Amino acid sequence: MNLIKIALLSIFLIGCGETDRGKAYITSQEGGISVIDLNTMEVINKLNAGGYPRGIGITKDGSYIITANKSEASITVTNEKTNEIEKNIEVGINPEFVRVLNDQVFVSTEPSSTGKPPAKGEMHKEEEEDDDDRTPAKIAVVDLVEGKKIREITAGPETEGIEFSKDGMQIIVTNEADNTITVHDFTSGDLLKTIQVEPYGLRPRGIKVSPDGNFYVATLEHSDNFIILDKEFNHVKTVKTQHDVSEDNKHKGKSPYGVSFSPSGDRLFVAASGGYKKRSSLEVYDGKTYEKINRVETEGRRCWHFTFTPDNKDILLACGRSDEVLVIDAKDLNIKKRIPVTGIPWGIVTYPKALGSLDQAS
Repeated sequence: MNLIKIALLSIFLIGCGETDRGKAYITSQEGGISVIDLNTMEVINKLNAGGYPRGIGITKDGSYIITANKSEASITVTNEKTNEIEKNIEVGINPEFVRVLNDQVFVSTEPSSTGKPPAKGEMHKEEEEDDDDRTPAKIAVVDLVEGKKIREITAGPETEGIEFSKDGMQIIVTNEADNTITVHDFTSGDLLKTIQVEPYGLRPRGIKVSPDGNFYVATLEHSDNFIILDKEFNHVKTVKTQHDVSEDNKHKGKSPYGVSFSPSGDRLFVAASGGYKKRSSLEVYDGKTYEKINRVETEGRRCWHFTFTPDNKDILLACGRSDEVLVIDAKDLNIKKRIPVTGIPWGIVTYPKALGSLDQAS
């Protein structure tokens, strides 16, 4: 089915009284932003972005897509309607994780990196290597109205995930290289607290606040577990993601990264990549007790980030090494569809904005 037919089908369905489910936007590391129509679950367009895009965010009104572009040390601001890159804003070496809040963009940068993406076919080398450089990373803060970086927040080395407290007063950051989570004042960027996670595990990556704002979950990739922190950032619990180390299951639940609660907070989802070239899974836990309740066997590779659809009926999981986005029923957890998305898909968000590992619902 070509793109014109898909678009016409979407218009027909909406015209017949179906509610428009919106769109999903996926960065591919080899270039561009794929657009999925959530009514048909088909790719309908590809938008421009900078070189080697990873992190992705979307403005509150859905007009602009923001991507972090590693090879250009910048973010690009792409007009969703015209497919024109309206701004290219330098933010610092190796930008990766993006969060958009109102008219500001928060993007992690890593001065310790060379800033050069690996050659095609050598993506795994970047994932397997550890960087021992302890140069503090920066969270660049960009004002979209002014079209420039307005300040920087000094975090730990190799900053990865970014989250905001429920009241919007704090920024919480995971720092891979020194195994810390740092908490900063939202306005000033001042460091308020440092949580050493090494007693519980290694390499913090994903970070997510619970819908009620009372807890935070951080995934520890190299220890195959995640930790629960209370709203004062005290350690509450450590939970393993790899429960069975038998030969048949030794890669399942390994290398957890993307994490998000369900919109109601009753369940917690953790994307576990399984390690290099191993099959990924989506681990499912009770959102209150953190007991393991299910697992989605994806058969995908390097599935790092995911999002709910705006109507909360489905989960879309981006699997970079198998060049696909999986559509998973949010209720029964069955895989409904595999959507081909080429170029090593990395980040995924939707409009209307929905809850996921890279965003919060409006």
